Amino acid sequence: MSLFKSIATFGSFTLVSRITGFVRDMILANFLGAGLISDAFFVSFKLPNLFRSLFAEGAFTSAFVPLFSQKLVSDGKKKSVFFAAQAVSILALFLLFFVLAFEILMPYIVNVLAPGFAGDAGKIELATSLCRITFPFLLFISIVSFQAGILNSFEKFAAPAMAPIILNLTMILSAFVFVPFSKTPAHGFAFAITFAGILEIFWLRYFLRKIDVKIKPYIHPKKILKNPEIKTLFKRIAPGVIGAGIYQINMVVDTILVSLVGTGAISWLYYANRLQQLPLGVVGAAISVALLPILSKQLKAQDLAESKKTQDKAVEYAAILSMPAAVLMIVLAKPMVNILFEHGKFGTLDTLKTSYALMAYAIGLPCYVMVKALMPNFFARGDTVTPVKFSAVVFAVNFAFNILLMYPFGHVGIASATTIAAFVSLFQYLYGLKKRGFWQCSKVLYLKILKIMLISVLMGVAVLCVEHGINQYVGSWLSYGFVVKLFIFGFLGGFGLVCFGVLALIFKVLNLSEINRMFLKRKRA
Repeated sequence: MSLFKSIATFGSFTLVSRITGFVRDMILANFLGAGLISDAFFVSFKLPNLFRSLFAEGAFTSAFVPLFSQKLVSDGKKKSVFFAAQAVSILALFLLFFVLAFEILMPYIVNVLAPGFAGDAGKIELATSLCRITFPFLLFISIVSFQAGILNSFEKFAAPAMAPIILNLTMILSAFVFVPFSKTPAHGFAFAITFAGILEIFWLRYFLRKIDVKIKPYIHPKKILKNPEIKTLFKRIAPGVIGAGIYQINMVVDTILVSLVGTGAISWLYYANRLQQLPLGVVGAAISVALLPILSKQLKAQDLAESKKTQDKAVEYAAILSMPAAVLMIVLAKPMVNILFEHGKFGTLDTLKTSYALMAYAIGLPCYVMVKALMPNFFARGDTVTPVKFSAVVFAVNFAFNILLMYPFGHVGIASATTIAAFVSLFQYLYGLKKRGFWQCSKVLYLKILKIMLISVLMGVAVLCVEHGINQYVGSWLSYGFVVKLFIFGFLGGFGLVCFGVLALIFKVLNLSEINRMFLKRKRA
């Protein structure tokens, strides 16, 4: 499967996931607003996801997928599946004890995670109750991430990309199933999170069976740990855990600091981050997930020329998809937040605060996506140590700028610190790959990226001009009804994309014949 087809497959289903995620967040905003209950809920939502990146999508996946992909090439399917069964068994056993320990210690953990809650009566107790409900999701979603890694190694990207849709739909339905019978709406949504994790396991189990992959528990820890391949896996996981741990500590620090900003700040950053996650999840995650197994196999086969072409294309796709998205998010930040979230308990002030944070996040979006496209080059070579060193620097930069910017700019300062750290991270990956001779950006590719940047800015100016004209003609269009606002927003976004496409053809960033060849190849496949 080509890189373009893999990205398109994963990205298209991820887009559906993000759209259902926005519907979910609209319902959350309607029921929870941005205040005491919503802050407590979002802490409970973040907690299992913090460790999910640490144990599943971070260290484990980045170490496991290259080993499994290379083992498929060298040893065949049967031995690879047995290796996978051993790996997931030891991971699940460890996580089971980890979850039980956290359930017992949860009141202390919440006090550390959100010390700012202590000033609001009942907020710590509510957050503790919700965290105890949601934390088992960590065990279930880690197994899901492992199942997705196997499917991705077989170049089956659709089912894993669709799995998050189950979480979104379950939370949407919980507004009618769990919420009416729960102590608070937040408790109903919390139960839905954990239940969705179980559903996702069965979903991916079905698709694994379709390719005749049956993962049976292998509960022999001593035998597993004697396996030299498992030892290699853990040697690669160890620095990955440290690297992901640094990132997660970064997230924890952000949560601690933003809890001190005041009531509502956690929610404003959550909603802004969710909007940023649309292009980051669709583009960045799609490129990273598709690139890792492809690069691993090319490097295993010593096809260095092809691996360089693959990396070039990944970076080009990252730029051409993320830069216009970032500019549109900046110029249309307030309309996006207004249309999606300003309902029920989510007010005008919440819209303004969230849109400022979104603008700050959006500036760093292309950097995030580029890093997603470059990181697999290290993991595919079995180098999990270098990303750890990069993560440590990013943590230090983010923490320093959090402290510098938090007091003068509040939650927007924290979002800005994250963006500054993203620029530092991108520089490290570009320099690190070049220094090691793994890959470097050619002059042709560098020039193309500069053109994409210029075109994106011109597109943003054009959209602002058209929006100004609409406001001059009809007045403030955000004061109209939902349907009218949605239509005008869709028109502005569509105009921007058409504008970008035309400019890209004029500046020869896009080649119509090449696009036609890719789509024809995809249809034949």
